[in-house]
Amino acid sequence: MDNSLILCLVIYSLLACCGIMVLVWVWAHKIKNAGVVDIFWSYNFSVIALILFLGAPGFQTRKTLICAMVIIAGVRLGTHLATRIIIHLHEEEGRYQQLRKEWAPNAEKKFFFFFQFQAISNVLLAIPFFIITLNTQTALSPFEYAGFALWFISITGEAIADRQLAAFKKDPANKGKVCDTGLWNYSRHPNYFFEWLMWFSYFVFALASPYGYIAIISPAIILYLLLKVTGIPATEEQSLRSKGEAYKKYQATTSVFIPWVKKR
Repeated sequence: MDNSLILCLVIYSLLACCGIMVLVWVWAHKIKNAGVVDIFWSYNFSVIALILFLGAPGFQTRKTLICAMVIIAGVRLGTHLATRIIIHLHEEEGRYQQLRKEWAPNAEKKFFFFFQFQAISNVLLAIPFFIITLNTQTALSPFEYAGFALWFISITGEAIADRQLAAFKKDPANKGKVCDTGLWNYSRHPNYFFEWLMWFSYFVFALASPYGYIAIISPAIILYLLLKVTGIPATEEQSLRSKGEAYKKYQATTSVFIPWVKKR
């Protein structure tokens, strides 16, 4: 494999993602809403997939399948977030309001580097996509079929969880209440669980390619971020600030992550 080609694909992806995030930061600075970064973090994976589809030398059928999977997932999540965020564009999400307070008086400067870190994370997490699209073997493996099946389950589950939460919030009667219907009756974060499962599916898909085991980096990072850093901890802190005792009661009866495990 031509190492210079791999380096070029990585550089093109990094430049594209970082460039997009510079523009997003300018927009976020203007409207005072850093939450828009989440939209383009999702969309950036679709950008990387397009770069790899056009430039990677792998087997065309395999490239088409994995790039379609990544583009569909990235566009679905990005558009879902855009719909939610743009409706309240001038009302910054609580997590970012908290960061703005903690980072004052240099919040905008720190947000710039935060946005660039998000772009770098896009490329780092895309390791499975690079591995897969470089694979020139002309037959699909059982690992790839299994990866696709897991991906289909995960994107369906995440879409259902997102739709259930959106429907709950849309009902004026639920203002100030905790969503505990559907999948949210079993897990406080079913959307995060299925998002992680999706990244695990990319790892399974990558096992059919040379050095595919390296792709475990992506679901491992996602799991760590969700459980320990920017996912569940930040979301739960904000929920406790906004819903108080109602959310504490919800915590006592639901699993933090896995949808089908409900506390009694």
